[in-house]
Amino acid sequence: MRTIGRLFSSLALFLAIAAAPVLPARGAETCPFISAKELAAAMPALKWSLISNQDGRGCIYRAGRGDTMMLTVFRNPDKDRARELYATFVKTLGERMKLSAVADIGEEGQGGTSAAGAERQEASVVALAGDYILQISVYPVGRRADDALLGPVTEAARIAIASVSKSSERFGNCEWLTAADADGFLDNGALTVQRTGADSCMMFDREANTMTVAVIATSRDTAAGMMKRAGPCKHVAIPELGSEAFGEHSCTKGNGNAVNIYVWKNGRQASILFAPVKPHPESGSVERLKAVAARVYGKL
Repeated sequence: MRTIGRLFSSLALFLAIAAAPVLPARGAETCPFISAKELAAAMPALKWSLISNQDGRGCIYRAGRGDTMMLTVFRNPDKDRARELYATFVKTLGERMKLSAVADIGEEGQGGTSAAGAERQEASVVALAGDYILQISVYPVGRRADDALLGPVTEAARIAIASVSKSSERFGNCEWLTAADADGFLDNGALTVQRTGADSCMMFDREANTMTVAVIATSRDTAAGMMKRAGPCKHVAIPELGSEAFGEHSCTKGNGNAVNIYVWKNGRQASILFAPVKPHPESGSVERLKAVAARVYGKL
């Protein structure tokens, strides 16, 4: 369970990077897990606008009053790992709200709402279906997340669970990373390679030390501007990988052991991230990771 919990933290980090303003996922007009018509039928009181399709990992919506909805699909290597991760999800949600079982959503589901006095209001449903976990969370603005909101969220989950297999997450192969890239970073004897969406991959080991690559289309000016942004991390230029290439390390927020390298070529930017769960010989240094970044750069 400890390994699954650590992996969940790494997955959360990866998804946060993929959704960040500096690395937006390429938008899409539809969500693969629930159509606009189905969503409107499940939640008629709210008019949701799809603002991001996270390349097969989930969808982010915004309502007119500022409410946010996160629909996330996690695929796992097998059913046993899925059940372990599902238990971690339920435990984490249970720390924020009282949960109750919900029927007719996959093999098992739990849902609940945050307490009336919670600083951030939330209504969430998490469900298990084979190798997949679905979570839908709504964060309302200026009002309570109550059962009147949880009911429609639950109905949306019942619809979306039928389409979780449309996730683009795949295990065992990756167009950007190979097992050789893990040398010096991850335990090769316990390595999982996972394709997590269009132009995004990750590798992780038994301890959930993680390496990810995410590629997006962006302009040279945007890539160059990122080098100058203020933030909690130290920056270092990497001119041998192009004038727009730089590394970030020794961050004072988030995972302070993580190292991230950005490279740009042919209208695309790649982020190469190494995120160990505890201090590692490569923490705070971009030197070894530059070799991995160079191989990714060559494929752009």
